[in-house]
Amino acid sequence: MKKISILVGSLRQGSFARKIAKNTLAMFPENYEVQIVEIGHLPLYNFDYDDPNMSEFPLPESYTEFRETIKASDGVLFVTPENNRTIPACLKNAVDICSKPNDDVAWTNKPNGIISHSVGKMGGYSSQKNLRLALSYFDMPSLGQPEVFLGNSPNYFDEDGNINAERTVKFIQDYIDRFVKLVESTSA
Repeated sequence: MKKISILVGSLRQGSFARKIAKNTLAMFPENYEVQIVEIGHLPLYNFDYDDPNMSEFPLPESYTEFRETIKASDGVLFVTPENNRTIPACLKNAVDICSKPNDDVAWTNKPNGIISHSVGKMGGYSSQKNLRLALSYFDMPSLGQPEVFLGNSPNYFDEDGNINAERTVKFIQDYIDRFVKLVESTSA
């Protein structure tokens, strides 16, 4: 059983990013355990938490749980909107939390995929590029082309939150299939 963690770069329960993430859950093979891992409760990263000389800053239990969840994952799928031409603060915070401690980085060698979106036409291009830049530091295998930029995202969903364009479903399914292959090849 392979484990995939999906991180959603929006805290809003009705966000388009969350709807996209929920639509991907059923796109993985049956032998995959896929879950959306919540990040909104994580305190802002502060290196003092990981500094053994700073006893007045105990490591939050939520950090340990989040890091262990990512370490136990066979791959990570990021689904993010674009906020002010970059990734949302909650997602950058999650990236930073798993980047420490330096001798036990949770992201190292974890295959990743990124689906970005925006309410405008660019489809989250800037957020995806910024996230790719941050993740490149951790030697995380990632998918190349085609990248998934979903522009005009409010138009993709029916009243139940399902993606309503067959062409878009096929495009995302192809991306998930390629992500699964990356996960399989990395863990082989």
